[in-house]
Amino acid sequence: MKKVIIIDDEAAGRTLIKQYLTHYPDLILLAEANNGVDAVRLINEFKPDLVFLDIQMPGLSGFEVLKRIDEIPQVIFSTAYDQYALQAFEVHAVDYLLKPYTRDRFAQAVGRVLAADSTNVQKMQPFAESLINTTTYPEKILVQVGNRLLTVNVADMMWIDAEGDYSKLITTKGNYLSNYGISALEIKLNPQQFLRVHRGSIINLGFVKEIQKYPNNYDVIMQNADVVRVSRSYMDKIKELTF
Repeated sequence: MKKVIIIDDEAAGRTLIKQYLTHYPDLILLAEANNGVDAVRLINEFKPDLVFLDIQMPGLSGFEVLKRIDEIPQVIFSTAYDQYALQAFEVHAVDYLLKPYTRDRFAQAVGRVLAADSTNVQKMQPFAESLINTTTYPEKILVQVGNRLLTVNVADMMWIDAEGDYSKLITTKGNYLSNYGISALEIKLNPQQFLRVHRGSIINLGFVKEIQKYPNNYDVIMQNADVVRVSRSYMDKIKELTF
C-alpha cells in the first residue's frame, strides 16, 4: 500500500487524478491541496509515499515545495508546461505528466511507481539536502503598524505565536502582528534557525534559554522568560535537540 497526496491548483486536475486512482487499490489517497503552502504542511504531516505535484501554483512552485519538506517522497509531476521537464528529472521525479494526458499515460507513470523500490527515494534525499543548503531566506519581514509598514529583522524574532489567521512576532524590539499565518511564516523562515514546536508556535533556536522536560511534554523557556509549550506531535523535533 502506498499513501498518496495530490497537489494541483486546478480542481479539474485533482479530480482527474482521483478518478484514475480508483483503479489502483494499492494507492490510498490521504489528502489534496491547491497551493504550495498547504502542500508543504500536508506532506510533512502525512509523510506520503507518492505525491502528484503541479509545478506552477500560488505561493510556492512545485520545486519550491520540494525544498521545504522534511522527507522527499516519490514524485510524479503533473503540469501543462513542458519547459520544466528537464528540471523535474534532475530532481529524480518518477515521471512527468504533461497535461492533458490520457489514462494510459497515467497508468504508465503509476506503473513506474509500483515497480520502483526505495532506491528512487534514497536518490532524492541528497538532492533535497542540496536544495536546503542553497535556499535563501528573507532577512526582513514587513509588518503593518497603524497606517505604516515597518521592517522587522528576522534575526530579532525570538518566537512566533499564532493569532487566528495572523501571527504575533515576539522580537527583541517589541511585538508586532504579521498578516502572514504561522504556516506561511514557517515556510519562509530558515528551518535551521526556526523550529515549529506547536501548531501555534515557532521558536528561534538562538533565543532558547532552556528546555524543561516533563513526563508527557516539554516547555521551552525563551531568553525573555516566555514559556512555549511543545505539543505531542512536535516532541520528536525537541528530542533531536536534547539527546
